[in-house]
Amino acid sequence: MASSRGDAKSKRERQQAILRLIQEYPISRQESLLDYLRKEGFDATQATISRDIRELSLVKAATSTGYRYVSSHNEALNPKIQGRFETIFHESVLGVDYAGHVVLVKCYSGMANAACEVFDALKWKNVVGTLSGDDTFLIVARSERDAKTICTELTHHIGQK
Repeated sequence: MASSRGDAKSKRERQQAILRLIQEYPISRQESLLDYLRKEGFDATQATISRDIRELSLVKAATSTGYRYVSSHNEALNPKIQGRFETIFHESVLGVDYAGHVVLVKCYSGMANAACEVFDALKWKNVVGTLSGDDTFLIVARSERDAKTICTELTHHIGQK
């Protein structure tokens, strides 16, 4: 077995390769990512890739050509985040409503995490936090008035009347 120091370096290199690969290629499945990594000389298992995806906070986002992995950490630093937000929200969200301090965002199955990530990246005012599931995410606002304002703004982004 390799030393901890060697494992950490190979893990770091593998994760850097993953981040580069998901930018270069429209990778939407762990198996595809594993194939790309093996072509680059990384010997990894599906379990390892699954852990890497979780540790790197990768999410699947909808694009014009289908779904692909994106890094949620880089979204906040991306100058095009507003356009990305518009695209992902418009393609992922079915409806928005609120009750009290909570805004409910209903999404296509499997898309709530991506929509929630781009919502969070915009760092909305008066948002206490969010909680994402498979096809729904919740936004906890500071007040009912804030929830209503957020709901109205998000409704405009999806074209709902």
